[in-house]
Amino acid sequence: METDTHPEPPPDANAALCHALAEDLHKQGRAGEAETFYRAALALAPQRPDSWANLGLAVLTEGRAEEAIQCEREALRLDPDNVEAHNNLGIVAHALNVFAEAENHFRGALRRMPDHANATLNLGVIRQSLGYPDEAEILYRRARALGVDETRVCNNLALALAEQERLDEAEAACRDALAASPGYPEADVNLGMILLMRGRLTEAWPHYESRWRVPPLSRLPQLPAATRWTGAEPVEGKTILLLAEQGFGDTLQFCRYAPIIASVGAKVVLAVPRVLQRLVGTLQGVDRVIAEDDPLPDHDLHCPLMSLPMIFGTTVETIPNRIPYLSAAPDAVGAWASIIPSVGESASPRIGLAWAGGRRAGQPHAEAIDRRRSMKLSDMAPLAEVPGCVFVSLQLGAPAKQTETASFPLIDVTDRLTDFADTAALIETLDLVITVDTAVAHVAGALGKPVWLLSRFDACWRWLRDRDDTPWYPAMRLFRQTSPGDWAGTIQRVREALSQFRVIG
Repeated sequence: METDTHPEPPPDANAALCHALAEDLHKQGRAGEAETFYRAALALAPQRPDSWANLGLAVLTEGRAEEAIQCEREALRLDPDNVEAHNNLGIVAHALNVFAEAENHFRGALRRMPDHANATLNLGVIRQSLGYPDEAEILYRRARALGVDETRVCNNLALALAEQERLDEAEAACRDALAASPGYPEADVNLGMILLMRGRLTEAWPHYESRWRVPPLSRLPQLPAATRWTGAEPVEGKTILLLAEQGFGDTLQFCRYAPIIASVGAKVVLAVPRVLQRLVGTLQGVDRVIAEDDPLPDHDLHCPLMSLPMIFGTTVETIPNRIPYLSAAPDAVGAWASIIPSVGESASPRIGLAWAGGRRAGQPHAEAIDRRRSMKLSDMAPLAEVPGCVFVSLQLGAPAKQTETASFPLIDVTDRLTDFADTAALIETLDLVITVDTAVAHVAGALGKPVWLLSRFDACWRWLRDRDDTPWYPAMRLFRQTSPGDWAGTIQRVREALSQFRVIG
């Protein structure tokens, strides 16, 4: 019987051969095996800076960042002007989310070799992460001219162009990446999101399925493909397990499909984050809602929630928007109502505020989006200039501490919120919710509560383009930044709209 064995350096191999074999393994994505050969080369020639530099990248791929730093520093000790080591240190710093240090290393590499293609590309990634997509675009185009990997650079260029709302060019760049490497998952899912932004949902959904081949979703354990529901299998009389994925807002937005499946005779079970369990449990027709970290029940079929729009052939015109599809417990609403109205006059509009989204640590591109979609509470201060309004905080997490130094009266009872069912009950006592693009917007939207969403310039794909409403939530109004980072102008438009807002009923 044959056994799988890792290749070993030939007994008579010299350092140069071991290094060359290691590079070949590294290019194949076999970092662990490459490490063995790099170490063999260094055992024979410990003064080789190129082996130290490449070993650093190999161990970084295996998740050992601190060891990678030591390898790169040894390369620089042997050769202070080693361009690859400077570039690799930047890669390690970027992986650790230390962007300023990463930028310094990439610029250090480019000072020593201005035409270094990978350092040019990597500097573009950093500048984009720091909020300068126009600079990133220039760097990506230069890296492409210098001959960097076509797939990577076109994929990155697509993201930079999309952030500038140049969607024709972004789509073309994604297609260039896929022409260079058909099926490349990052470019495929990015193409899907760009098509979703443009309202071409039917074309977009199949591309969006590639998200399961891209971290962090690709790292998650998967249920058997044999029981994956594709829409072709009958569900009447069967138990189907619907699985939450990605953020809280995504779960709240796409759980609307569960009652549709139940209506054709399926027994529907949802697995969602525990903080959503009670609220999602108010969906009509759903048999059971469990926390995603609970043992999974027996089931016949399973499907991720965000694959349901593709299965149902969802277009802009056919988005299921029967609102509300979630509800708050009446007794909980009554408990909040006994607190909130006592602060202002009964005719005063009660307005919930949320000013920051969560942070996705360890995902540099996602973290950059989180920074762009968030503002500070102080940015909302002009809203308090509208007379007669009572403001209530809906903000959780570290940004909630900003209420301690708020420059205008703000009711903060968020320390009593234990999950999203509590948040929903609090929202039901309000007349309007004003929020950045975070889960609060989806709670309010699913309840049918009037909600004004403050969107970053490069809006999330779900909000489409060139409209101030959304077919996903009929009671939602969108206020989009007209230029990147311009919350002041956005808030001024919200302030003007708020001055015209009247409580109905």
